[in-house]
Parts: sequence; C-alpha cells; structure tokens
Amino acid sequence: MRIDVISIFPEYLEPLSLSLLGKAQSKSVLEINIHNLRDHTSDAHHTVDDTPYGGGAGMVMLPEPWGEAIDAVLASATGGTRATLIFTTPAGALFHQRRAETLAATEWLIFACGRYEGIDARVAEHFATRAEIDAVLELSLGDYVLNGGEVAAMAIIEAVARLLPGVIGNPDSLSEESHGTSGLLEAPAFTKPAIWRGLEVPALLREGNHGKIAEWRSAQAVERTRAVRPDLLPEEG
Repeated sequence: MRIDVISIFPEYLEPLSLSLLGKAQSKSVLEINIHNLRDHTSDAHHTVDDTPYGGGAGMVMLPEPWGEAIDAVLASATGGTRATLIFTTPAGALFHQRRAETLAATEWLIFACGRYEGIDARVAEHFATRAEIDAVLELSLGDYVLNGGEVAAMAIIEAVARLLPGVIGNPDSLSEESHGTSGLLEAPAFTKPAIWRGLEVPALLREGNHGKIAEWRSAQAVERTRAVRPDLLPEEG
C-alpha cells in the first residue's frame, strides 16, 4: 500500500517511521510519503490561508496550494493506480474499524491534513471529479475538535496499516482484539506475576483448560461491552 500525507507540519508525521509501521516500510509492505504544503505556495511568505468569505472567526486554507500539492502527488503515480483522497476533519463521517478494513483493501491513500477553519470546500469538490481519484472521503475520529488533521491522519493510517498482511506478527490477534470480527470489546488480559499488589489473576486462566478459558473470555467480552459500549451489542428482540 502507498500512503501520501500533505501537511504544513511534516515533522508532525515523523512517528509514522517508528515501530511496526517503520518495519513495514523497511520490508516494502508499506510506503509512506510526507509532503510539505508550503512547498506548493507561490509567495515569499509561503501563505496557506486567508480570511473566510462571509466573515467569521479564524482563517481558511487556500485552494491554490492544496490543488498544486495534490496534483503533484497524483502526477507521481505509476501504473494507473487510483487514489482514495481523505480529508481529516471534525465535520467528517465517523471513522471506525469497518472503515479501516475497507481502506486496507485499497492500494493508495492520500491524506489532506487541514488546519484553522479547514480547507476551502472547493478542493474536495474539484478532486471528486478527477479520474485519478477513486473516492473522496471526509473522516473524523470522534465528536471533538483537534488543532489540525495530522493526529487524525496518523490514527487512521495506523488503524489501516496494521491490517495489511505482514505488518502484525501474529495475524490471529486481529480477530481477537476489540472491534474485531465479534464486534465486541476484548476481554481483560493478564500476565505474570500471578499475584501483584494483592490482586490475583483469575484462577481459571492459570489452569490450562482452553475450552473454559475461551468461554470465560467470551463472557467477559460481552460484559465489558455491555458496561462500556452497550451500543456495540446487537439489539435483543
């Protein structure tokens, strides 16, 4: 998979070279390219924003540098691969594990990380008509506002990239974790020592009966989901 990220703070994206994502890039399982939006400005001050039409507080990111930056990324494609263009914005659709799974099946993602009051809306409108773009998405991590789209882009990239074959050491763990195939939250996990500060690991987990352990974990997953995220449970008729 190829991923391109455009931002006015490219250094913000440096953590994408660490840990499992860094290893995936070294193995050519994943390609991540970071681009500085200011490289596509035309004035001496590298201006990327201006006051909004219609008035109001804050600044809006200019369409010109965004158009130039995305054009440049698209022009670097080989083999006719089409991209999914993602704008990370609190006004977008909610990102979740099912969306991560869908995006993991694509070949190329481009992230546009907005700041201030967002990117001029015509940028998304324009690129939705481009033949090189398979889809234009506006995605949000949740019902809150960040200073910019970089944190959201990194979260989405990590959620998507870890689903790619060769990124996670044990792929079976993907089905057992929270929001996996069951849709439930994962059961509590424990390791050594058996007793820590007076708190003991459930005896059943130390007895080696894998059938009973599986039943316990399944029940715990349901109970934890009911307590923390009841909205994830199927409606009972």
